[in-house]
Amino acid sequence: MSNTAPWWRSAVIYQVYIRSFADGNGDGVGDIAGLRSRLPYLKSLGIDAIWINPWYKSPMADHGYDVADFREIDPLFGSVTEAEALIEEAHHHGIRVIPDIVPNHTSDQHAWFRAALAAGPGSPERERYIFRPGRGPAGAEPPNDWKSCFGGPAWTRLPDGQWYLHLFAPQQPDLNWEHPDVHEEFKSILRFWFSRGVDGFRIDVAHGLIKDPELPDLPPRTQPANQPGQGRVDHPHWDRAEVHDIYREWRRVADEFPGDRSFVAEAWADTPDRLAAYVRMDGLHTAFNFDFLMSSWDAKDLREVIDGSLATLGSVGAPATWVLSNHDVVRHPSRYGRKVVKKWVANESYRPEGPLDFALGTRRARAAALLMLSLPGGAYVYQGEELGLPEVEDLPEEVLQDPTWERSEHTDRGRDGCRVPIPWSGRRAPFGFSPPDAAGEPWLPQPAEWKDLSVEAQTGDATSMLELYRRALHLRREHPALGDGTLTWLDAPAGVLAFARVPGFACVVNLSPEPYRLPQHEAVLLADGPIEDGLLAPDHAVWLALRQD
Repeated sequence: MSNTAPWWRSAVIYQVYIRSFADGNGDGVGDIAGLRSRLPYLKSLGIDAIWINPWYKSPMADHGYDVADFREIDPLFGSVTEAEALIEEAHHHGIRVIPDIVPNHTSDQHAWFRAALAAGPGSPERERYIFRPGRGPAGAEPPNDWKSCFGGPAWTRLPDGQWYLHLFAPQQPDLNWEHPDVHEEFKSILRFWFSRGVDGFRIDVAHGLIKDPELPDLPPRTQPANQPGQGRVDHPHWDRAEVHDIYREWRRVADEFPGDRSFVAEAWADTPDRLAAYVRMDGLHTAFNFDFLMSSWDAKDLREVIDGSLATLGSVGAPATWVLSNHDVVRHPSRYGRKVVKKWVANESYRPEGPLDFALGTRRARAAALLMLSLPGGAYVYQGEELGLPEVEDLPEEVLQDPTWERSEHTDRGRDGCRVPIPWSGRRAPFGFSPPDAAGEPWLPQPAEWKDLSVEAQTGDATSMLELYRRALHLRREHPALGDGTLTWLDAPAGVLAFARVPGFACVVNLSPEPYRLPQHEAVLLADGPIEDGLLAPDHAVWLALRQD
């Protein structure tokens, strides 16, 4: 790994969904105190940075993504003083800190929105959001047919007759990024946190923000796909070209501060070319690669995604990033643990089909980890992924809290199954998530079988998922071939991915139903299971040392 390139080009970033990571005060919800207590664990794991989901002051209608004050920490999680201490302690451990920023919308309890409601129709205060009169008799119908990502219409009517836009929950009104106050406010927020030592930001819904000012109805689904050269149909509120002007402003703010401050975009784009527009030299630094996450467990599909990502992002000088799970999707052992692994289509709800074979899902997840961590660029590890945690698919309906559950009229269980608090130690809940004298139960119940998946249970077990991740992450730091760079594909039969990286490294992943004889090599650096007679079993992966001529 190069020691001269900016850190973010090769970083492995660990995602902390803070309310489910570690509970320091015993109320059943994770917090900054809990995270601070677990920094030694994160250092021992071998990650480079942590991305923290929103910790700002919030009514928690969407677990923090409805922000009431971007310059305050919600008391549920701690205080700004505690956040500053966390940043300092993380830096002492060699770990960078990247909080979320949520620029598409605020909470309906934000001071700006409350002022807009009080001021009434036609007021300057309402111009910071998107208020419109309705259609139809007496304006009783929404201004257009846009849909909320959580289900139902994207508009809510007020008693004064106006409607306001919310692409997510009604408690999350969309900001009007045509208004200069919004630009200046967010540049001020960035400077507030950069001055307190954060190393970058993950940008929520980075492909949103800009809306067609005419607010037209959605284009028909029969319109041509957004493919390069095919006359892309502009979407009225996703991935509009003007959004890049915002991020050029933000890049200039980041460059005011020392230490390679960086941004990563959560940008859902239709093609790699559209995604690359976010990470040009004067824009954002990196973007999540959702095509990799959404791929099926198929060598051909995965190679197409890898080649497309490296080529397109490389053409604008940006590194690729690779991710298998996050707080919005079904955990990958549960996706991979099906007889047929579906390819996920963007902007459509994904639920695995058929019974879960946990052993199969775990085996494939181990192989996927070695693949992801050996690809050129950076990688993201979602908390609990290193423990092999599956999706909790049988949470009782009465504990579900994701807004999707209610907004979908109980047809979509939402994302709670991937957000269950992670297990640290012990043989019964809360598995060390909360202190022994905790007054509250974990905010979501943990499965009893997680006693065998805790950090304590897996530490020192050479066959465990945790120790596989530890070895892979430490080897990735040490080996000069890994991190940012390029790869060269090796000859391999259908169903096998094999590539080399210079100097002297190869990764082989067998996705076929038959054992595969490994190519000539000097040594096995790391394998996700036993290798017998030089054969790599199906759904397994290996890192090899190659002869350097």
